[in-house]
Amino acid sequence: MSFDADRYRQASFEGWEAAAPGWVRQQELLREFATPVSLWMIDAVQPQPGERVLDLAAGLGETAMLAAELVAPLGGVVVSDQAEAMLAGARARAIALGLSNVEFQALNAEWIDLPLASVDIVTCRWGYMLMADPGAALSETRRVLRPGGRVALAVWDTIEHNPWALLPAQELIARGLAPAPDPGAPPPPGPFALGAPGRIRELLEQAGFVESRVEALELVRRHSSFAEMWETTLDLSRNFHDAVLSQPASEIAQIEASLAERFAPYTAADGTLAIPARTLVASASA
Repeated sequence: MSFDADRYRQASFEGWEAAAPGWVRQQELLREFATPVSLWMIDAVQPQPGERVLDLAAGLGETAMLAAELVAPLGGVVVSDQAEAMLAGARARAIALGLSNVEFQALNAEWIDLPLASVDIVTCRWGYMLMADPGAALSETRRVLRPGGRVALAVWDTIEHNPWALLPAQELIARGLAPAPDPGAPPPPGPFALGAPGRIRELLEQAGFVESRVEALELVRRHSSFAEMWETTLDLSRNFHDAVLSQPASEIAQIEASLAERFAPYTAADGTLAIPARTLVASASA
């Protein structure tokens, strides 16, 4: 790899630990936005009573919680994330739902600390694209799956199909607060690293998976006002948060006003926003 993978991993770990409180604050909005993705994944792998499910890079564990209900009472789910602060939020969610067949482990998906062929299903919603070596993570995923086990995942399509991320990025680049992407360089790890056509299928096949299926899923991110969207973006995007809040108050106000103009095409007369999004969803068998 042409970048310092170990430095990236450490920065990613620290960033997600710091971001977790914002994700907990925004969990209801996130759940509404992302539930169609989790439901697609669950439908693709069809968890059965008695099976064991591993949810990688689980965040607050929304996908895992859906699976837990389906594999009960004898089956169980492992909610895993590298960030302990994310796992704390997931534990609170499991308690609120009254789930008793869920366990929590701090795991790095590039070297999963579980035995060979120890789970029936692996899910990973918006995780592989953030890893320094997603190919290694998918190979590890296949290693821990039993023969005939299933994987379901989601990664974002290219940023052009996701204005919720494109417009803030363009604002930061225009102000010199973020580097412009190099069109000739391979994409670094990040939300849109695996959005190129055919890339996720290629990685699944390289890891030894068969019967791969990849689809695009259209979503809508809804906000009651631009002010809500602004606060949500600060909470969920650590890069945006740090770049914006490092500026003087006057420039922060300018960024906010300029971004409101960029989102005007997605803003209704009553001030609500409906911003399109597109994710890729995939499933395969071990």
